[in-house]
Amino acid sequence: MTQYRSKPVNDKGMVEWSSEEDLIWRDLVSRQLHLVEQRACKEYLAGLKLLDLPLDRAPQIVDINRVLKQATGWQVEPVPALINFDRFFALLADKKFPVATFLRSREEFDYLQEPDFFHEIFGHCAMLTNPEFAEFTQMYGILGRNASDKQRVYLARLYWFTVEFGLVKEGDETKIYGGGILSSPGETLYALDDPQAMRVDFDIHTVLRTPYRIDIMQPEYFVLDGIEHLYKLSKMDLMFHVKQAMSAGLLPPLFEPKEVNHA
Repeated sequence: MTQYRSKPVNDKGMVEWSSEEDLIWRDLVSRQLHLVEQRACKEYLAGLKLLDLPLDRAPQIVDINRVLKQATGWQVEPVPALINFDRFFALLADKKFPVATFLRSREEFDYLQEPDFFHEIFGHCAMLTNPEFAEFTQMYGILGRNASDKQRVYLARLYWFTVEFGLVKEGDETKIYGGGILSSPGETLYALDDPQAMRVDFDIHTVLRTPYRIDIMQPEYFVLDGIEHLYKLSKMDLMFHVKQAMSAGLLPPLFEPKEVNHA
């Protein structure tokens, strides 16, 4: 359940953002831009330049779609705040990236569990201008669309540790390409700088078996050799690896179990 509701999109593909929502977008972007300039991978920064997102107001989907269509054939698809897995995978398979048309409140300015418009647009859309990333994302959708419920649980870890929280080598440096990091000021710093965070080479079998929590800083990040690594993954028999991971079972979690209030 979520307290948020997506705003309607009119017949011209436009959302009527309020003046307060425009200010929230402005403040989120201004806070994050200077962080990602030194920390995001070159593919993300190139995509951000292509998108040319407005700084003083929330962008419109039609403008983003114009850029994505030309770059990789992708489109942004407005959706309710939460959608089921069937629709999520079907949209990705059709080169449509689901985006909920709501912005977080001031009360949840620093963190919210639901992916809002800022997370999806600022965090993810720049990478969707990259053909290798776009190919991987579509392949992921096709696999998920045809997978069983249990297989989808394992596939979700692949998405989590790449599209959402992935790191990549760039020369002698490590950079960020995951949208979950790039839309979070705290995690943008933590993922690259904090000595507690583990940064390990990407291994598909380990990734598929690694538990995660959505409400904490990630204890472990997986680092690709380069964004082209994603393209290579898209050409592998990933369901073979999913079945292997299911047989092997999960690795021990690197975090405490979440406390549940039964009151």
